Amino acid sequence: MDNGLLRNAAEELKREELPEARSFIKWLVIGLVSGIVIGFIGTFFHLCSSAAEYFRSGHSWAVYFLPLAGAAIAYFYDAMNYSHDKGTNLVLLAVRDNKKMGPRHAACIFIASIITHLCGGSSGREGASLQIGAALGSFAGRRFKLDDDDRRIMTMCCMSAMFAAVFGTPITAALFSMEVISVGIFYYSAIVPCVISALTASYISSLFGISRLALTVKIPEMTPQSYFKVVLLGIVFALLSVVFCAAMSGTLTLFRKIKNHALRAAAGGTLVVLMTLIAGSQDYNGTGGAMIVSAFERSPFFAAFAIKLIFTAVTLGSGFKGGEIFPVFFIGSSLGSVLAPLMGMDCSMGAAVGMAALFCGVTNCPVASILLCVELFGGKGISYYVLACAVSYMLSGYRGLYSEQKILYSKIKTKYINKRIGDKD
Repeated sequence: MDNGLLRNAAEELKREELPEARSFIKWLVIGLVSGIVIGFIGTFFHLCSSAAEYFRSGHSWAVYFLPLAGAAIAYFYDAMNYSHDKGTNLVLLAVRDNKKMGPRHAACIFIASIITHLCGGSSGREGASLQIGAALGSFAGRRFKLDDDDRRIMTMCCMSAMFAAVFGTPITAALFSMEVISVGIFYYSAIVPCVISALTASYISSLFGISRLALTVKIPEMTPQSYFKVVLLGIVFALLSVVFCAAMSGTLTLFRKIKNHALRAAAGGTLVVLMTLIAGSQDYNGTGGAMIVSAFERSPFFAAFAIKLIFTAVTLGSGFKGGEIFPVFFIGSSLGSVLAPLMGMDCSMGAAVGMAALFCGVTNCPVASILLCVELFGGKGISYYVLACAVSYMLSGYRGLYSEQKILYSKIKTKYINKRIGDKD
């Protein structure tokens, strides 16, 4: 009797665990292979965009070709039948609704982003990397005849790998890909492939000298006064996230009144050139990575954040390509670095809180924002980062960078709302 019971229990356990074991092995292999392949692609993209920025920094005259570059990007997208490209919004649809993306989309955003960086458009790499990763993941899922659910996981897996290879924060990359699609839930079914692919891709890129930003933060003593100051900063950056998203949306709407795509991009490029001349510096062109690092060492010009915001809105709103995340880091760190000394804190603390809180406000991804802080700044000040992100997440409302993003659960009640970004309250 006892032996029979033991046998039955063993058979039941085998039936229950075997599907999970098979799935684990499958996604372990897929995550590893995807991480290797996407790791090399992400490394190549990072090196190309860095080379473009390096060339522009040594040849300031390249910015004068920005209007021509914008027109060239528009013609290129028209020729590739991507004139109505949805950008990162298509990434969200590729996961949530299985919308098709493929190598042509990856090639378009890859080339257009390099051109944008080469001529001084204000954009980042991370948004472009998400699109490239999602496009290749969506294509691979169809090519290998995965079912609908597995194609979604494959898309997130490659998104994570590309983000990690380009920015060097694998845990943030993995969790961001799972969190950004539908705010309020995590796609936990993708956790193994996302984490494995992100860690693998980050390791591949590190072999080529690509690493995360080197940033040091002076953490203040944890007192009620310090927590209160961080709450105030969180409120400021929640409001700034609303302003930034409104500026991005409003600029896009304004430029769309120019029906000709090439003329639209050329007009935007011309405005950026004029603003560069007025600013008297090219600090606000490109990704602005050097300015981010500088904000952790000393406070920049007090209006630097506003200037970068305008540069970015005009660049991306007129049709240039890239991403919004690095400009968000620039804007958040710059304003935080200015405000913190006024509150008696080190500028580096303000810059760190500003980066995290603004990133959280515009993406509606508090968990990824907190993990970003841990990977970039270490875990010593985590209570401050969590507090700032919590405040920013709640007060930023139902707004964000990506109009196709859905917020499934209310920010103020335990209530299912299934609200799209931008919907009226």
